[in-house]
Amino acid sequence: MGGAALLVEVADTDAALALRAHLGPLAERATGVWEAVDHLVAGARTVLVVLRDPGRRSDVGRECLDEANRLTVAVAPPADAAEVVIEVLVRYDGPDLDEVAHLTGLTRDEVVRAHTGTTWRVGFGGFAPGFAYLVDGDPRLHVPRRGEPRTRVPAGSVALAGDFSGIYPQDSPGGWQLIGTTDAVLWDVDRDPPALLAPGTSVRFVDADQTSSSSNLAHAAPPVTGMGGTTGPLDSGGSRVGGDIGQRGLEVLATGPLTLVEDLGRPGLADAGVGRSGAADPTAYLLGLRLVGHLLDPHETSGPAPASLEVTLGGLSVRAHGDLLVALTGAPCPADVDGRPVPHGAPVALVDGAVLTLGVPAAGLRTWLAVRGGVTVTPVLGSRATDTLARVGPPLPGAGDLLPIGPPPATFPVVEVAPQPSLTDGEVVLDVGPGPRAGWCDLTGVDETSWAVSSRSNRVGIRLEGNTIQRLPAYADRELPSEGMVPGAVQVPPGGEPVVFLADHPVTGGYPVVAVLTSRAIALAAQLRPGQRVRLRWSRGD
Repeated sequence: MGGAALLVEVADTDAALALRAHLGPLAERATGVWEAVDHLVAGARTVLVVLRDPGRRSDVGRECLDEANRLTVAVAPPADAAEVVIEVLVRYDGPDLDEVAHLTGLTRDEVVRAHTGTTWRVGFGGFAPGFAYLVDGDPRLHVPRRGEPRTRVPAGSVALAGDFSGIYPQDSPGGWQLIGTTDAVLWDVDRDPPALLAPGTSVRFVDADQTSSSSNLAHAAPPVTGMGGTTGPLDSGGSRVGGDIGQRGLEVLATGPLTLVEDLGRPGLADAGVGRSGAADPTAYLLGLRLVGHLLDPHETSGPAPASLEVTLGGLSVRAHGDLLVALTGAPCPADVDGRPVPHGAPVALVDGAVLTLGVPAAGLRTWLAVRGGVTVTPVLGSRATDTLARVGPPLPGAGDLLPIGPPPATFPVVEVAPQPSLTDGEVVLDVGPGPRAGWCDLTGVDETSWAVSSRSNRVGIRLEGNTIQRLPAYADRELPSEGMVPGAVQVPPGGEPVVFLADHPVTGGYPVVAVLTSRAIALAAQLRPGQRVRLRWSRGD
């Protein structure tokens, strides 16, 4: 699965869950070869092993296969989870209910009775925070995904795909068949645990037309996602306050099209459907921190890394409160302090009251503003990263906010100017290696094809418009059980136009990954603008 991950394939969901439970403690102990493992993601028939040390991929692969072959008994779910039965009240009013009835040969009422007449079990999480893949349902309800995913599925939609049922915790794209809706809150960061449906939990769906109340029903409540749209300054704890802002920090005067707080993300929460997220280009992010004196290990996960500001297409303007040291990396843009031009890729001193303003980059999309001490808004689930797909993270910065800055590190800047890769507004070539499902599609001539970046692209992924990639006849109608995803994965939906996943990609996906970008190509992809031309080029290594 690219240069920094492995996909271990097993027989079924129970085997995948057993292997995930078996490998988890080995990875957590981080001794020997397991020091190279960052985190694990269970899928329907796979376990994704993400590495912090890609150089040990072969060693980890051999160990994973040895452990899988030794594992012959499924691991039982935790006792407390197995005893829990969550009842979910559903209005069976989904737009695909008739289509599901047609595909299964059942009537609408028979579909509802089959869905409510079986106790489902949470197999694994993924796709989005709180989204649970439910297994052990009525086998008559096996239906394929939609041929073309919807761009928006409303929160609370109850759906079917393959052998699974699931509930969309929030508005999001999706390709499952929608049969109903519920008001149950699947995800709340102020709840412990935040996900309502934990692996191993039993779930029964209750037809709202057949019952009016139940003591075991999952009731609705206002969702809390960790991101807000309120206005007003931020205090040092991350909550918004008014009045005096006389503290050390950056006062936001303007944000441009989009400014986000980002660090290295939040690993280890894939079971709850929360991806790592973090800076879209970790290389540019880390360089900015190094320029202001933070010598950071990119694989350190003991606590939140210093956060920076990720600025899309310029337009950010901030005023220094206190004397600060900053640096700009990523897409070079015209920048000035109180009207005086300042360099890109170099430390810049901001005295108290100075105003830094960023223009629009001539090429590239995203610029990073690093600050010595880091932006110290309150972490959410152990990170200050803003995940736009999961909608988890600190509030979006707005005009009038004061972003607090932490104490400076003990280390000092040692670089005056750092060279950076040049960016272009012309065609960009992205190096890729074969993905785990490369054999599903006809990839003839893919490296000679030029695509255009769609305007629907974002931090989740880049949609490529133009020539389509066709499935081979043997896989034309085959459903791919959901499996873990990585940044740089090139996924091919049924329509054939590829999608390149970026930092906020879903934890799992159900369309074949035919290629995976190299780490350098991921950084280039994060800088692509809508309309820009892209080619993929097969690479022999990362």
